Amino acid sequence: MEKLDISIVLPIESSKHKNFNDLFKSSITSVINQQKEIYKKGVIIGDVELVIVYSDEESLCSIVENYDYSGLTKNLVKNTGETDFANQVNLGVSKSTHEWVSIIEFDDEYSSIWFKNAYRYIKSYDDVSVFLPIVVDTDSKGLFVGFTNEASFAANINEEIGYLTNETLLSYQNFQTSGMVFKKEIFNNFGGFKKSIKLTFVYELLLRLTHNSVKIMTIPKIGYKHINLREGSIFWNYKNGSNKLTDDEVKFWIETSKKEYFFTQDRDIKYEYLTD
Repeated sequence: MEKLDISIVLPIESSKHKNFNDLFKSSITSVINQQKEIYKKGVIIGDVELVIVYSDEESLCSIVENYDYSGLTKNLVKNTGETDFANQVNLGVSKSTHEWVSIIEFDDEYSSIWFKNAYRYIKSYDDVSVFLPIVVDTDSKGLFVGFTNEASFAANINEEIGYLTNETLLSYQNFQTSGMVFKKEIFNNFGGFKKSIKLTFVYELLLRLTHNSVKIMTIPKIGYKHINLREGSIFWNYKNGSNKLTDDEVKFWIETSKKEYFFTQDRDIKYEYLTD
């Protein structure tokens, strides 16, 4: 029997979201439930370190610090600095202790086969440093909306099916890094998420990794459930809320990602500086 240790980073900025308690519970339960599937298949689940990065909001601190994590190794990181998603994840990865890391959002869930199949692919493809799941997008009621991360299969069907290339990314921008399984060393060595990139920081990171010959594989049998444009989420705010972006601004951030991915270090980028 074999085992795999993994750190799971869960960033939370605020508990003031609709149905936060229920969503948070479902997210944590989806991590805990990995053990049931693993034992059936002859794989001993190693240490599952749950790295929760949270703001100092009083109600959030109370929930996070008093929750029963049922056998998971709890690593609570209170962030008193910038608490946007990119900064939270970067901090969580830096505080994690295992070679392999994943990211989960408080309103998302891993499928029961996620850990088992991640382990199998890690063992089978030792040259791959990042494994992306097929993300099942749902609306706030849990109804199916579509898939994310599947474009690498369609784009590379005549070459290396399932691998995400720089060329594919320059044609397709809709990819999701939550739910992915990746080497901590790779994430840190190439700079993590760039906090200066608004809206498209996920896209820019993938461009940067593939530009530096990091092998990324999309796996159909690692499932991840994501609530698409949940009210109050970062991307909902960019589309509908107080941070709503115009079509020109969206285009600007996509084009900025294509210009910035050559640079590992985060640089100061402001919308008005680079418009023609």
